[in-house]
Amino acid sequence: MSKQTVGARIPFAEVRFGSFHRRVAVASMGGVFSDGYGLGIIGVALTGADADLHLSALWVGLLGGASLAGLFLGALLAGPFADQHGRRPLFAYNMGLLALLSVGQFWVHSSAAWLLLRLSIGFLLGTDYVVSKAMLSEWMPSRSRPRIMGMLSIAWAAGYAIAYFTSFALLFIGHEAWRWMLLTSAVPCLLILPLRLQMPESAVWLVDHGQADRASTVVSRYVSPDAAAPVPSPVAIVATGRWRQLGSAAWRQRTGVACALFTCQVIPYFAVGTFVSRVLSALTVSGSYVGGLVYNAALLLGAVLGLVTVDRIARRTFIVGSFVISATAMSVLTVGSALPGWLTVTLFAVFAGVLSAASNMVYVYLPELFPTDLRASGIGLAVASSRIGSAISTFLLPLIVAGFGVRPALGCCVIVLVIGALICFKWAPETRRQSALII
Repeated sequence: MSKQTVGARIPFAEVRFGSFHRRVAVASMGGVFSDGYGLGIIGVALTGADADLHLSALWVGLLGGASLAGLFLGALLAGPFADQHGRRPLFAYNMGLLALLSVGQFWVHSSAAWLLLRLSIGFLLGTDYVVSKAMLSEWMPSRSRPRIMGMLSIAWAAGYAIAYFTSFALLFIGHEAWRWMLLTSAVPCLLILPLRLQMPESAVWLVDHGQADRASTVVSRYVSPDAAAPVPSPVAIVATGRWRQLGSAAWRQRTGVACALFTCQVIPYFAVGTFVSRVLSALTVSGSYVGGLVYNAALLLGAVLGLVTVDRIARRTFIVGSFVISATAMSVLTVGSALPGWLTVTLFAVFAGVLSAASNMVYVYLPELFPTDLRASGIGLAVASSRIGSAISTFLLPLIVAGFGVRPALGCCVIVLVIGALICFKWAPETRRQSALII
C-alpha cells in the first residue's frame, strides 16, 4: 500500500494494476485492433475488386481514402460529445455498429455503395480512436499508464498487419475473395463487443462532472473497496466551446503539436501502407505481395520495440528521432535508382518499423497533452486532422503514381516527415514526468 492515503484508502492513481484494469485494457485494445484491421483490409481487397467493380485509378483512390475521410468527421464530433456526455456511450456500442457495416460490405455491387459503407465505417472508427484512448488513460494507474497506453500501438499494428496476412491467405478463394476479406473485419468487433458492454463510465470523468458519489461507487465496485475516487482535475471544467478552448493561448501550442505530430506520421504511413504492393511493383520489386508481408511484419515488430522503449526515452527525442530516421530511409528510396529488391524491401521495412514504433507516442503523448475535460476533444481534433490529411494522401497516391511515377509520390512523403520533425523539434513540450493533467 502507498504511504499516502486518502481517508485510509489507496489514492486512485496509486492502486495496483488489477483484473478490472486488465479488462479495460483488453476492451480498449480489442477496439483498436478492430480499427487497424478495418483499415488494413482495404489494400488487398481493392486489388481483388478491380475486376468485379471495374475500378479506375480515381475510384481506387476514393475507396482507399474513404474510411480515413470518415474518420475525420467521426473523431471531430466524438471528442466534444465524449467530453460532455461521457466516454461510455460511444465506447459501449460503436463496435456493434461497426460489425454490422463490415458485414454489409460482403454484398456491395457498386462502387458508390461501397464508398458509402467505407465512409460510415470510417466515422465509427473515428469515434473509437477518441474514446479508447480517453477511457484507457483515465482508468490506468499512473505507474502502468505509459506501458499500457503504448500497447494500443501494438494492438493497432497487429490488426493492420493481420488484415494483410488474412487477405493474402484468402487469395486462393478466387475472384470474389475480396468480399470474404472484407467480411472478416466484423469478427474482432463482435468478439470485443460483450466486454465493451460491461464497462462502467470513466471515474475521472464522473468526478470532473460533479458526480463524485457515483465515481466512488464505481471505483469501490470495479477497482477495490480500498481505493479512493480520483481527485478533480486542477483545470476548470469547460461548459461549452471546447474547440475554442483548444485554440486559446493556454492550449494552442499543445493542440498544434498534437495535430502536426499525428498528421505528419500518418500521411506517409497510410499512403504507402494502403498500397504497399502497388508501390513495390512500381519500383519493379518482384514478389510484391511477399514484400508487403515483410512491410507489415515490420509494422508489428516496430510497435513492440516502441513499447519497450517508450518510457525510457524523452518524448521529444523519440518523436523527432523517428521522423528523421523514417525520412532518411524514404529519401534513399526516392533518389536511389536501380536499387536491388532486397534493399528496397529493407528500406521500406525500416520506414514502417520506425513509424510504427513512434506511433506509441500517439497513444501515450496525446493524452498527456490535455486535461480531462479537453482530452477527448483534443485527441479528436488531432485524429481528425491526421485523417483528413491521410485521406487526401491516400486518394492522391495512386493518381500521382499513375501520372508521374512512384518516386515523386515517395518524395512528397519525405517532405511531410521533415515538416513533422521540424515542428516537434521547435514546439513539442516534454511530458514524460507529467501526470497532473491525467489524474
